[in-house]
Amino acid sequence: MAEEKQDKKPEKKQEVKQDKQKEEKASKRPQEDRMESIVRVYGFDIPGNKNILVGLTYIKGISWALSNAICKKLNLQMSKKIQDMSKDELKKIEDFLEVINVYDFMKNRRFAPDTGKTSHIYASDLDIAKEFDIKRLKTMKSFVGIRHAAGQPVRGQRTKSHFRKKKTAIVGKKAAPKVSKAPTKEKY
Repeated sequence: MAEEKQDKKPEKKQEVKQDKQKEEKASKRPQEDRMESIVRVYGFDIPGNKNILVGLTYIKGISWALSNAICKKLNLQMSKKIQDMSKDELKKIEDFLEVINVYDFMKNRRFAPDTGKTSHIYASDLDIAKEFDIKRLKTMKSFVGIRHAAGQPVRGQRTKSHFRKKKTAIVGKKAAPKVSKAPTKEKY
């Protein structure tokens, strides 16, 4: 009888483990009835389940601080989901981004070299402006431009142990001694 009780206990444990595994697999499956929406704001797709504060940072050129400022200026509730916003609210955000009215220190293009004005740019315009700035620095032969051209770090980082992906020789390491395989002359 004692042996029968011992045999039943492991069987019950195995059944419980199998049931738990089945439940975990079922919970990991995506739910088909769940709908995910994507909202397009200023040319960027933002998942609808994100809050306004988080969702605005999906737009290239908008930081967390700027997203917070937009929500405060337009009196938007930061915890509200993007998919729950009305078309008027989305239009209000896009109009605000066209003529952004925040402090100058929040803008990403302060005292632009070509115009001398402070502005805020987004998306591909931001990439193009960055490329042109780097090209301008290279043609001026400034220290930063030379470092960009050489593929080295620009902001004064140490290079002894980092930024080695483009180097061929490693500083501080001794090369292995070369073993010559020249034929030796035999002595008679």
